[in-house]
Amino acid sequence: MLVVASVAVPLVLVGGAGVVLAATAPPAVAPDPAAAPAAPADPNPNCSLIVPADPLSAKGLATPYQLVATDRRQGACHESNDAQAAFVEAAVLNPATGAVSVYHPLVVDRGTQPAAAPVTPALPAGAVVGVWFGYNGDTLTLRGAPAAAKCVNGMGNSTFGQYAYCNAPAFFTAANAAVTAKKLTVPAAQTAKDGLPCPTVRDFAVVDQDQSDNVVSSYLILGTGRTAQDTAANRTRFGNRATRMTNGSDNGLVDRFVDPALGCTAWTAPDLGDPGANSPALALNELQAAANAKAPIALVPTNDPMTLVNDKPSVAKTNLYRAGVDQPALAAGADTGRAYCRMMVAVQQARLRRDRALFRAAPSPDAGTSLYTFLVQRLHASYDSLGCAALLGRPNPIPATAA
Repeated sequence: MLVVASVAVPLVLVGGAGVVLAATAPPAVAPDPAAAPAAPADPNPNCSLIVPADPLSAKGLATPYQLVATDRRQGACHESNDAQAAFVEAAVLNPATGAVSVYHPLVVDRGTQPAAAPVTPALPAGAVVGVWFGYNGDTLTLRGAPAAAKCVNGMGNSTFGQYAYCNAPAFFTAANAAVTAKKLTVPAAQTAKDGLPCPTVRDFAVVDQDQSDNVVSSYLILGTGRTAQDTAANRTRFGNRATRMTNGSDNGLVDRFVDPALGCTAWTAPDLGDPGANSPALALNELQAAANAKAPIALVPTNDPMTLVNDKPSVAKTNLYRAGVDQPALAAGADTGRAYCRMMVAVQQARLRRDRALFRAAPSPDAGTSLYTFLVQRLHASYDSLGCAALLGRPNPIPATAA
């Protein structure tokens, strides 16, 4: 996973689950005497989100999720801490017209109020809503989710880690029906500057050890630690008193960095919380990948760290994860780790060589590092995290760094 935070930090690994980066954001504000206390050097990596009573309704979408420590003995959790920040993203389908839109529910610290009241979205009649979650720490737990929301946080006591969803399979079922009925049109595949198809989030050229995790949401963080939706109105209202906090994700990497470097454009939809604005989203990326991805197609493997149970592959947990991103289920006993490692290295190395000049000239989420160097480092880390050395019988062939 890729984390684009509100300040520039070095490339690091978070909880073994993925790569964490930072990007330039609006100027930081001067310390506020009323601001929340400084976070400890090693913040609690395991936080929970208290889910609103009816998270799929307009009222529930506009009700902030509350962040709290899963175990208070490990320390408090604060949304303003980029190592603990959680993010929520919703996609809305109008079954009558097939129109799809996006909304970004807000997250606040438990017991606090947002810096600005969230916009209540206007939902179409019979709207089918899916909600996805991302997290910049190690393990995010959903708390208090109503059964009707069909939220999935993992399998039993084995959570996914940084990813969860509510009602996602129902959203994708409705969206795919709209595509079949020609009510919803997925943008056609584009051709990149290198003459190859623009990569999707299911392209081995851009995946890492935990593809399809996290979301594309961002929030505004004030010096006091209070949060607000990242909308034009709030950016105008708060100006330099706020910084933008973004959840790291492979979706964000493709949408914000790889696509521009290759002359590609991400699919976006109207943002119901920010009138006149459009936004990319995990759901849009997965729908476009399903429609346009070319073989070999990368799908969540059984050695993905987020789908392991007690550090061992689990087809059942992998299938629960896949269901949240509209990927086909595996048959019992399937093991896709070796093939995934082999294709990830072969396809990604080839495209990195082909696009070296383009990526070397492109900005990276890691300040001062080219996109080429960043992607090489990310591939190196993914090989290790997936256990590819043991599966393929050879040490990591990817350099730990690249000029």
